[in-house]
Amino acid sequence: MAAKLDYHWHLRKVMADRGLFSTTDLIPLLDERGITLSSSQVYRLVVERPERLSLKILMALLDILDCTMDNLIEPVATAGVESTARTRKAVGADVGVGALRPKRARIRGAERP
Repeated sequence: MAAKLDYHWHLRKVMADRGLFSTTDLIPLLDERGITLSSSQVYRLVVERPERLSLKILMALLDILDCTMDNLIEPVATAGVESTARTRKAVGADVGVGALRPKRARIRGAERP
């Protein structure tokens, strides 16, 4: 199976290397570059790995931190994993039913037409 592409987000480490230890330190620096984000948005940007990122925000981060994209984003190839749709199981599916099987119902005394 083909390798699946993934990445590591190193914004927090790069910020620490530049002496920025608080996520709110980025807010005025981003604002100087015309990007207005709330403190919770900046926190998520720093602490979590973003799935979508505006190129304007990325370029502002590169300018603020005086770094390259290679410093912030590290591409990683992971082993191919099956689709979650194929691997999902019903609740309790991991517990085997063993000998618990329903018995076929038999109707007695009724005549068949």
